[in-house]
Amino acid sequence: MAPTIALIGFGEAGSTFARAARWSGARAFDIRADRRALADDLGVTGAETAAQALAGADLVLSLVTADAALAVARDYARWLRPEALWCDMNSVAPETKRAAAVCIAAAGARYIDVAVLAPVNPAQMTVPLLLAGDHADAALAALGAAGFANIRAVGHEVGRASAIKMIRSVMVKGIEALTAEMMLAATRAGVAEDVLASLDASERPQSWFARAAYNIERMATHGIRRAAEMEESARTLAALGVEPLMTNGTVRRQREQAGHPIVTPTGHRS
Repeated sequence: MAPTIALIGFGEAGSTFARAARWSGARAFDIRADRRALADDLGVTGAETAAQALAGADLVLSLVTADAALAVARDYARWLRPEALWCDMNSVAPETKRAAAVCIAAAGARYIDVAVLAPVNPAQMTVPLLLAGDHADAALAALGAAGFANIRAVGHEVGRASAIKMIRSVMVKGIEALTAEMMLAATRAGVAEDVLASLDASERPQSWFARAAYNIERMATHGIRRAAEMEESARTLAALGVEPLMTNGTVRRQREQAGHPIVTPTGHRS
């Protein structure tokens, strides 16, 4: 039986899931009124308050910005029904998720650490999800009933799924930041095509012309959100005793590159 779903945050991820899964009876709350209106357009009830969205919900998907994840868990937990599943799908450090779990458990609900391991577009309901926490098995069943098709539990310790995502992000987001730095310098030096051709000669899985355009577009479009996520990656490394030198640099580059596309040698403005 499909669970009653509530979405907290209705940005790219929430709207993509709602559009793909066609959830009947789901409710969504976002602090932005235009996103609540979009929810109505997609057949999801746009709630005026978080309390309205959460009332009676079996399965809650928390899909807010990284810097709001803990505050949302702390402030909204009081409106959860007993035993509700709170799936924290935000990209934050393990410590942040463990703090959120305390808030949810204190309200009598069940917290699940969920890591989203790929962009929700184009994957949609097949996006890889890792689950961790004492209630991961219950969430596995509920998320499957909700239409998610690529889910795996990775342990009972809250923060384990997040650790996988945050440490992986050091490489994934770091490559994007390094690409921007490389392309800024290569463009100013007038050697961008030669630099990319040299990289192509040594690495063949994907043309660096295509990869550079993709990475720069991701930063220009999502740099602010990704910078916030990388701040959480830096916290993850620091907690492990690893000084996050490159990761702190990635935070700054992602933030500075947001809204500033670079013209690649193909002439495509990314």
